[in-house]
Amino acid sequence: MLRVRRSWLIGAMAGLILLTATSAFARSITLQDAGIALWIFIIIGAVIVLLQLVPAIILFFSFIGTFSSMVFKRKKEAEEATAEGKTVLAGAEPVSVEK
Repeated sequence: MLRVRRSWLIGAMAGLILLTATSAFARSITLQDAGIALWIFIIIGAVIVLLQLVPAIILFFSFIGTFSSMVFKRKKEAEEATAEGKTVLAGAEPVSVEK
């Protein structure tokens, strides 16, 4: 059943590629005759794409900050516990246990 479905999928993909690869699309694209509306569309599209980088950068640095604060806080707590003579058990959160 899986082979039949896969062969149908491959056949459909090949058919769609052959249908779209016609000679009407086989010409070079020139922007010489492009109107002002096309240039405005391209500029606005580029601005929208670049504005999406702002929340992506904010999320990236917040994840980095959260991760680094968790890692360094756990190391500090573990060092303080070992200095006091307590054993640190690994888990969701470091817990110090009396020996």
